Amino acid sequence: MEGELAIWIEPWGDNSLRVRMTKEANMDANDWALIEEIPQGKATIKIEEIEVVEPWYKNDPEEHIQKCTIAKITNGTITAKFNLEGWLSFWNDKEECLTAEYWRNRDRIDRYCVPLGVRARDLRPITGTSDYELTARFEAFDEEKIFGMGQYQERNLDKKGAILELAQRNSQASVPFMISNRGYGFLWNNPAIGTASFGTNKTEWTAKSTKKLDYWITAGDTPAQLLEQYSSVTGRAPMMPEYGLGFWQCKLRYRNQEELLSVAREHKRRGLPMDVIVIDFFHWTKQGDFKFDPIDWPDPDAMVAELKGLGIELMVSVWPTIDSTSENRGKMADEGMLVKFDRGLGINMNWMGETTFFDATHPAARDFVWSRCKENYFKKGIKIFWLDEAEPEYGPYDFDLFRYYQGPALQCSNIYPAMYAKAFYDGMKAEGMENILNLVRCVWAGSQRYGALAWSGDVASTFRTLREQLQAGLNVGLAGIPWWTTDIGGFLGGDIKDEKFHELLIRWFEWGVFCPVTRLHGERPPFYPLDEEFRNGVRQFSSGQDNEVWSYGDKNEKIFTDYLFLRERLRPYTAELMKQAHEKGSPVMRTMFYEFPKDQKCWELTDQYMFGSDILVAPVMEEGIRERSVYLPAGVIWVNAYSGEELQGGQTIVTAAPLEIIPIFLKKGFEIAIY
Repeated sequence: MEGELAIWIEPWGDNSLRVRMTKEANMDANDWALIEEIPQGKATIKIEEIEVVEPWYKNDPEEHIQKCTIAKITNGTITAKFNLEGWLSFWNDKEECLTAEYWRNRDRIDRYCVPLGVRARDLRPITGTSDYELTARFEAFDEEKIFGMGQYQERNLDKKGAILELAQRNSQASVPFMISNRGYGFLWNNPAIGTASFGTNKTEWTAKSTKKLDYWITAGDTPAQLLEQYSSVTGRAPMMPEYGLGFWQCKLRYRNQEELLSVAREHKRRGLPMDVIVIDFFHWTKQGDFKFDPIDWPDPDAMVAELKGLGIELMVSVWPTIDSTSENRGKMADEGMLVKFDRGLGINMNWMGETTFFDATHPAARDFVWSRCKENYFKKGIKIFWLDEAEPEYGPYDFDLFRYYQGPALQCSNIYPAMYAKAFYDGMKAEGMENILNLVRCVWAGSQRYGALAWSGDVASTFRTLREQLQAGLNVGLAGIPWWTTDIGGFLGGDIKDEKFHELLIRWFEWGVFCPVTRLHGERPPFYPLDEEFRNGVRQFSSGQDNEVWSYGDKNEKIFTDYLFLRERLRPYTAELMKQAHEKGSPVMRTMFYEFPKDQKCWELTDQYMFGSDILVAPVMEEGIRERSVYLPAGVIWVNAYSGEELQGGQTIVTAAPLEIIPIFLKKGFEIAIY
């Protein structure tokens, strides 16, 4: 106890501790992301007097040695220490400080007190409510590098110096788990709207409204160990099904059954591989009906059967939006299954209809939405769902307006995409499915356990955006989400007749083959004119231009085809990577330092990565580039995948990168036929 505060520290998985604090009479019972069953931990607790050098004074240790009474709790290789004033620091088994709380409080007893009255743990009551605004502060370390945290649209792989909003948006996925080069991982186990600031003067986590402080910290010698320990307490992805390993064909949007089938038939007639084809949004009667419009999709059963005969699975788009005139609206509203409003008109989105989101935190709402999708899609043989708008996409994102079954949106909104994925995962699991995979446009900590394949949202068709997606995918993997993809070519824009776009698409396609899932998609304006703007009072939506591999001319088709077959040859290797993700939580796309943590140069690299342990990928992500430098990590003999040239590791080389080539280097002994 600290005054009116109750602080709990307990073992929680291997080499890990969970820290909670509350001002309430009872600790809030939500475990949020930490719901995996783990063996009962057994901690060692000691109270002793030691000579201590406070870690932030390490550059001047002789001046700052003091005797201090401390309480220690140890679980495996991690130890939390409380000093006499109750300040926490965390240490590994080598007696190295991992991180420490930031206090600038006049209670400090030594002569170097900075009496700013700043506390490391601050739960401030929100006037007029029973809730609190939370801030947790930690010391900054000059040499620290920080990775993970999910998906943010920026160029920075290292998040040190970044201010990150803890909120879900279209193309932004807040997954508040970070890995530090100091040898620890840290989960902010709180789905509240807030901020993470990794400043040069301090690290600060905030929640705008909450009931408690809750975080989890783990120690390890390598990033791989940290990810394994993290995924053991938050969950691991199922085994990727076989159809997830190949090529997924998608566009905005196939308008009817015959159009979709004609593309699938032509793909197979040309002898091209395809595992999944996608029916995008507004194939339904109304938003929230969760069923095909019978005018455009007259015989879904026959369509699915023909596709399966071609070896293709069908994925359909599902939105969480319930139209005010949907056949399901009355029941869902009456039974509290919709997002509620503390004030306002009760409409979340007015695009293509006035709609309200279903409340994914409500168990009955999850069950009901699944029941409709089960009846109208799953029973027809559809086994993959595209869970779009999963943030959900509030417009504007005024979280203080909304309330969920779980609580105010300010306190729990970030968990929405995980609960959306859970609705379908639980439903499909109950139907006897294994190896469940659904495409979801947002994720939170633990989403991986529900078979969530994240993608980077409605990003633009530009080279700048392409470059940003690389760090996004790598950081998502380090945040525990191994399944990730992008819209190859970007979503917003992409003139199919523009040669500049062709170059972008080729570079994106080459890289997409070395992503966990390879999926072609995009808006591709201008849109086709509508035959009818309204049908039975429901507004209709058009489609962009063609987006098949043969839509971009014979020369480009040849490049795309070569890479489609390369993805096929990679299947056994990719399947092994998916097994590692399933069994250990390993990312499929891996930062260079993940595989080579002792090579300090690898901690600086931001524009190349490892696809598993054996393939070094150096994508070209700038217009007009035809060669690029690549660092080959030390201790390995590398083989140029195109020329067969052997190269000693520990050097930076310049390699050719003509338009049809993405530079690839293989560990000696690993072989894959590029052509």
